Amino acid sequence: MARYGQAFKNKVLAKLLPPNTASLEEISVEVGVSVDTLERWRSESLTMPARERAWSAAARLSAVITTAAMDESTRSAWCRENGVYPQELDAWRVSATQALATPEEQRASPKETAADRKRIKELERELRRKDKALAETAALLVLSKKLEAIFHRGEDE
Repeated sequence: MARYGQAFKNKVLAKLLPPNTASLEEISVEVGVSVDTLERWRSESLTMPARERAWSAAARLSAVITTAAMDESTRSAWCRENGVYPQELDAWRVSATQALATPEEQRASPKETAADRKRIKELERELRRKDKALAETAALLVLSKKLEAIFHRGEDE
């Protein structure tokens, strides 16, 4: 029976597997799991295809930094060795760049803000108009049902 959850194992393995590769003793003390158990987890993980291994955020950033100065053929070789597609590496780079963007770069320009306010105003106006039309339709339906109930259309004819 498993004592540890898969999420916990994945976090520990992220510290044990490349590119991090911390010592078993350090990790054992840090997380409170025996060295034997950590060795078993690492060997099980290393027997898995590289494609199925989990990459932590720190490992992804490290991979991006490691491969940043490489030419395309060297980077492709690194990717094959570590079980990563070059497209994944590019996506990790874009993600890291977006995360490190300054708040000014993420803010909308005053022109965009004014256009957004104008669009919101138009949408609110249209919503009010449709609400009024819906209320009017509901009122007409209620009145027609009341008239039908009062005059019992169809019975007297």
